[in-house]
Amino acid sequence: MPGEKKDKKKEKGPAEITSCVYMFPNGDKYEGDCIQTDAGSIERTGQGIHTSVTGIVYQGSWENDRMNGQGKLTNPSNASYEGDFVNNQFHGKGKYCWPNGSFYEGQFVENRMEGEGEFTDTEGQVWTGTFRYKAAPGLKFKLAMA
Repeated sequence: MPGEKKDKKKEKGPAEITSCVYMFPNGDKYEGDCIQTDAGSIERTGQGIHTSVTGIVYQGSWENDRMNGQGKLTNPSNASYEGDFVNNQFHGKGKYCWPNGSFYEGQFVENRMEGEGEFTDTEGQVWTGTFRYKAAPGLKFKLAMA
Protein backbone atom coordinates (compact mmCIF):
# COMPACT_ATOMS: atom_id res chain seq x y z
CA MET A 1 0.00 0.00 0.00
CA PRO A 2 1.19 3.50 -0.64
CA GLY A 3 2.82 5.14 2.31
CA GLU A 4 3.60 1.80 4.05
CA LYS A 5 7.17 1.19 4.94
CA LYS A 6 8.51 -2.23 4.28
CA ASP A 7 11.45 -3.55 6.20
CA LYS A 8 13.98 -4.77 3.74
CA LYS A 9 16.37 -7.11 5.45
CA LYS A 10 19.39 -8.26 3.62
CA GLU A 11 19.58 -11.99 3.63
CA LYS A 12 23.06 -13.09 4.34
CA GLY A 13 24.50 -16.22 2.86
CA PRO A 14 26.98 -18.40 4.66
CA ALA A 15 29.88 -16.53 6.21
CA GLU A 16 32.99 -16.36 4.05
CA ILE A 17 35.93 -18.39 5.29
CA THR A 18 39.12 -16.36 5.47
CA SER A 19 42.60 -16.96 6.77
CA CYS A 20 43.44 -15.33 10.07
CA VAL A 21 45.91 -15.12 12.92
CA TYR A 22 44.29 -14.50 16.30
CA MET A 23 46.04 -13.86 19.59
CA PHE A 24 43.91 -14.66 22.64
CA PRO A 25 44.09 -12.46 25.76
CA ASN A 26 45.80 -15.33 27.65
CA GLY A 27 48.59 -15.52 25.03
CA ASP A 28 47.30 -18.51 23.03
CA LYS A 29 47.59 -18.20 19.25
CA TYR A 30 45.41 -19.51 16.42
CA GLU A 31 46.46 -19.55 12.77
CA GLY A 32 44.11 -20.86 10.13
CA ASP A 33 40.64 -20.64 8.67
CA CYS A 34 38.01 -18.52 10.37
CA ILE A 35 34.75 -16.69 9.81
CA GLN A 36 33.23 -13.54 11.22
CA THR A 37 29.88 -14.30 12.87
CA ASP A 38 26.80 -12.10 12.55
CA ALA A 39 27.61 -10.85 16.05
CA GLY A 40 31.02 -9.69 14.80
CA SER A 41 33.18 -12.19 16.64
CA ILE A 42 35.85 -14.36 15.01
CA GLU A 43 35.14 -18.12 14.99
CA ARG A 44 37.62 -20.87 14.13
CA THR A 45 36.37 -23.07 11.28
CA GLY A 46 38.04 -25.28 8.66
CA GLN A 47 41.73 -26.11 9.16
CA GLY A 48 43.99 -24.43 11.69
CA ILE A 49 46.64 -24.63 14.37
CA HIS A 50 46.01 -23.53 17.97
CA THR A 51 49.07 -23.19 20.21
CA SER A 52 48.57 -22.61 23.94
CA VAL A 53 51.01 -20.68 26.14
CA THR A 54 51.69 -23.97 27.97
CA GLY A 55 52.91 -25.57 24.72
CA ILE A 56 49.88 -27.68 23.82
CA VAL A 57 49.39 -27.69 20.04
CA TYR A 58 46.27 -28.74 18.15
CA GLN A 59 46.44 -28.99 14.39
CA GLY A 60 43.36 -30.05 12.49
CA SER A 61 39.70 -29.42 11.77
CA TRP A 62 37.55 -26.80 13.47
CA GLU A 63 33.79 -26.32 13.42
CA ASN A 64 31.72 -23.95 15.58
CA ASP A 65 34.94 -22.66 17.19
CA ARG A 66 35.73 -26.15 18.56
CA MET A 67 38.01 -29.02 17.67
CA ASN A 68 35.71 -31.12 15.46
CA GLY A 69 36.80 -33.68 12.88
CA GLN A 70 40.30 -35.03 12.30
CA GLY A 71 43.22 -33.58 14.18
CA LYS A 72 46.34 -34.05 16.26
CA LEU A 73 46.88 -32.72 19.79
CA THR A 74 50.44 -32.74 21.14
CA ASN A 75 51.45 -31.98 24.73
CA PRO A 76 54.81 -30.52 25.81
CA SER A 77 55.58 -33.91 27.43
CA ASN A 78 55.43 -35.34 23.87
CA ALA A 79 52.24 -37.29 24.62
CA SER A 80 49.89 -37.01 21.66
CA TYR A 81 46.47 -37.95 20.34
CA GLU A 82 45.64 -38.22 16.67
CA GLY A 83 42.18 -39.03 15.41
CA ASP A 84 38.56 -37.95 15.70
CA PHE A 85 37.48 -34.96 17.80
CA VAL A 86 33.94 -33.94 18.74
CA ASN A 87 33.41 -30.67 20.65
CA ASN A 88 37.00 -30.45 21.93
CA GLN A 89 37.14 -34.09 23.06
CA PHE A 90 38.76 -37.31 21.81
CA HIS A 91 35.69 -39.04 20.43
CA GLY A 92 35.67 -41.78 17.79
CA LYS A 93 38.67 -43.63 16.42
CA GLY A 94 42.10 -42.44 17.45
CA LYS A 95 45.60 -43.18 18.67
CA TYR A 96 47.02 -41.92 21.96
CA CYS A 97 50.82 -42.13 22.41
CA TRP A 98 52.57 -41.77 25.76
CA PRO A 99 56.07 -40.22 26.01
CA ASN A 100 57.53 -43.63 26.96
CA GLY A 101 56.60 -45.05 23.52
CA SER A 102 53.55 -47.08 24.53
CA PHE A 103 50.29 -46.34 22.73
CA TYR A 104 46.60 -47.17 22.52
CA GLU A 105 44.80 -47.33 19.21
CA GLY A 106 41.04 -47.76 19.10
CA GLN A 107 37.77 -46.19 20.19
CA PHE A 108 37.42 -43.12 22.43
CA VAL A 109 34.32 -41.69 24.07
CA GLU A 110 34.57 -38.22 25.63
CA ASN A 111 38.36 -38.38 26.18
CA ARG A 112 38.27 -41.96 27.50
CA MET A 113 39.49 -45.20 25.98
CA GLU A 114 36.08 -46.85 25.49
CA GLY A 115 35.42 -49.81 23.24
CA GLU A 116 37.54 -52.03 21.04
CA GLY A 117 41.22 -51.24 20.86
CA GLU A 118 44.82 -52.32 21.14
CA PHE A 119 47.41 -51.26 23.67
CA THR A 120 51.07 -51.64 22.73
CA ASP A 121 53.48 -51.47 25.67
CA THR A 122 57.07 -50.22 25.76
CA GLU A 123 58.37 -53.68 24.84
CA GLY A 124 56.19 -53.85 21.73
CA GLN A 125 53.78 -56.37 23.23
CA VAL A 126 50.21 -55.89 22.02
CA TRP A 127 47.11 -56.32 24.18
CA THR A 128 43.72 -56.33 22.48
CA GLY A 129 40.14 -56.23 23.69
CA THR A 130 37.44 -53.99 25.09
CA PHE A 131 38.55 -50.99 27.09
CA ARG A 132 36.36 -49.31 29.71
CA TYR A 133 38.14 -46.07 30.63
CA LYS A 134 40.69 -47.16 33.29
CA ALA A 135 39.74 -50.84 33.24
CA ALA A 136 40.16 -53.41 30.51
CA PRO A 137 38.89 -56.76 31.79
CA GLY A 138 39.60 -59.75 29.58
CA LEU A 139 42.36 -58.26 27.45
CA LYS A 140 44.08 -60.78 25.22
CA PHE A 141 47.76 -60.89 24.51
CA LYS A 142 48.40 -60.75 20.77
CA LEU A 143 51.26 -63.12 20.08
CA ALA A 144 53.47 -62.16 17.15
CA MET A 145 54.91 -65.24 15.51
CA ALA A 146 58.07 -64.57 13.52
